[in-house]
Amino acid sequence: MTDSPTAGTPYGTLPPASPLPQRRPVSLPRLAQMREAGEKITMLTAYDATFAAVADAAGVECILVGDSLGMVCQGLPSTVGVTLEHMAYHTASVARGLHRVQGTAWLIADLPYGSYAESREQALRSACQLMQAGAHMVKLEGGGWTAPTVQFLVERGVPVCAHLGLTPQTVHALGGYRVQGKGDQAAQQLRRQALELQDAGAAMLVLEMVPTPLARDLTQALPRCHTIGIGAGSGTAGQVLVMHDMLGINLGKNPKFVHDFMRDAGSVRGAIEAYVQAVKQGRFPDDAQHAWN
Repeated sequence: MTDSPTAGTPYGTLPPASPLPQRRPVSLPRLAQMREAGEKITMLTAYDATFAAVADAAGVECILVGDSLGMVCQGLPSTVGVTLEHMAYHTASVARGLHRVQGTAWLIADLPYGSYAESREQALRSACQLMQAGAHMVKLEGGGWTAPTVQFLVERGVPVCAHLGLTPQTVHALGGYRVQGKGDQAAQQLRRQALELQDAGAAMLVLEMVPTPLARDLTQALPRCHTIGIGAGSGTAGQVLVMHDMLGINLGKNPKFVHDFMRDAGSVRGAIEAYVQAVKQGRFPDDAQHAWN
C-alpha cells in the first residue's frame, strides 16, 4: 500500500517533475537574468494539467494559458468567444498540474476579449480572478489605450505581459491574420506603443507577426520588457508557439511561423524538448523560413 493520494488513479498519473533539479522556480528576476546572459526564453501554450506538466518537465520556462483555447479546445472560429470563466477554469487546471509535479514554470494567463476594455477597474477584477486561479502574470492585447491599464495593474502588484502586432482579439478590425508593422508609419506607431507599455511597467511583450528587423529593433529598445516572438523572427528575447501547432495536431493548416517538432521526435515530451533546444541554440525560428522581413 502507498500513502500517495495520486498513486494508482484510474485514468493515469501526471508525468514526473522536471528532470532539471537545479532549475530554480522561474520568476521575473530569473527571466531578467536570462535576458542579461543572452539566453533565449522559451514559452508554450498549455490548457490542462497533463500537458502543462510535460512542458515543465521538458524545460519550458513560461507556460501561457492562451485564449487560443477557444480555437484549439472549443473549436471556435476565433478567440472572441472565450470568457473569463473559461480562462479561470483552464488556468486553475494548469496550475494544479504544475503544483502536483512540483513544477517551476512561470504561468501566464490571457485576459480574454471583453474582460479589460471597459475600465481599469474591470481589468483589475478580471486579473484578480486569473491570479487567484494560479496565474503568476496576466496578458492583454493592444497598445495605446492599454498603457494606463497596464500601469494600474502593475501598481497593484499584478505582473503584466503585453501583446502587439497581430492581436487575435481584434483580428476583424485588422482585416484578417496579416503581418503588422509594415511600412514606416505602422512601424513608428508600433514602436511608440511598445515604449509606452514598457514605461507603464509591462515586463514582457509578445510580438506576433511583426517584420523581423522591427522586432529586433524593438527588443534592443526595450531593456526592461522581454520580447517574446511568434512569427517575429529570431531577434526577440524569447519565442512562443501554440503547443498543438508545434506538435502538428491542430485542426487546420499551420501558419508560416510554425515548425512541426513532433515529426522527428517520436513523443510529445521529445518534441517539446526539441523545441526548447532549437530556441536556445538559435536554430528556431529560421528567419528565412518562419518570419517576414
